[in-house]
Order: sequence, then structure tokens, then C-alpha cells
Amino acid sequence: MELFPELRLDWLNGWIFVVISYLILGLLILSCPREVIARLYDEKGWTKSQKILAKISKIFALLNLILMIFTPINFLSIDFIIGLVIFSLGTVGFIIAIFNFKNAPLDKPITLGIYKISRNPQQLMLYLATLGSSILIGSGIAIISFVFYAIFSHFRILGEERKLLEQYGESYKEYKNKVPRYFLFFYSI
Repeated sequence: MELFPELRLDWLNGWIFVVISYLILGLLILSCPREVIARLYDEKGWTKSQKILAKISKIFALLNLILMIFTPINFLSIDFIIGLVIFSLGTVGFIIAIFNFKNAPLDKPITLGIYKISRNPQQLMLYLATLGSSILIGSGIAIISFVFYAIFSHFRILGEERKLLEQYGESYKEYKNKVPRYFLFFYSI
């Protein structure tokens, strides 16, 4: 692991995992009805500061993406193996979360499947996949940009939860009291 690895455009860079991620996301989105896609990207009810902070998170995500594209991968390193495992877990979990989201009724909060253990499994799994890809390229600066991305993305989650509470009322409040925001012990961070 290097804080600032050498950046260059090459055939064996982290861009391979960027392409895999975006192909999976694109195929998943194409499999969803329009109403589900609208629900997925709805920002109604967010405060102005939540929208701004969510946009700041995208800057750090973009930095991470650029680092992925230009950082060569050392396929024989322990960083690559650990990162690949974390990336794979995050990617599989993200696919499951999207299918749970897609198959949930539109008039109720989503409480089935992986949503039984996390109120925000899509974001949690995206965090895992991004962290894994940052580790597998062996870039300390990519991990740092991921941390800032995750911190600022948290405000996106707060906006989504505020909107869901307004939209579903008591049923979402009950769900919120039973299921952690991210996973296990991260209820209200």
C-alpha cells in the first residue's frame, strides 16, 4: 500500500473494476421499472445543506474514480486479494439490495431481504465495494478519498430518511426503531 502510488494509464489498472461496477449498475437500472428508478433517485424533501453535502460527496467519489482509472494493480499483492474480497462482497450485496428494492411495493417502506438488517443496504454495499476497490489498487489516497466520500454521503442518507419518515409516517418510524441505519450497531450515527 502506497499513500501516493504512481499514476498512469495502462491495461491493468483499477479501471477494470470501475467498468465492472458501472456495467452491473447499468444492467440493474435497466431491469427496474420507471417508478422504481424515480424512487431510487428522489431528492424531494431534502434540505439545501443535505443536497450540497451530497454533491460534495460526489467530488470525493469522482476523485476516487480518477484514482481507480489511473492506478496500476499489483495482482500478486495482499492488498489486491483483500480488496477484491471486500469489493466482491459489496458488489454482491449491492445487487441483492437493488433486487429487494425493485421488488418492494411502492406504497410501503422497504423492509424485506437485506433491508431487514440495514435501512440503507445499497449505500452500505456501495461503501464496501468502493473501499474494496480502493484497497485493491493499493492507494492510500484512494482510501482517504473514500472516507471523505462516505462521511459526506451520510448526509444523503439523512435526507432520504427524513423524506421516508414524511412519506410513510408511523410504519417507517417503527422500521427505523427496529433496523440500524447501516449495520448492526450503527443505529443513529
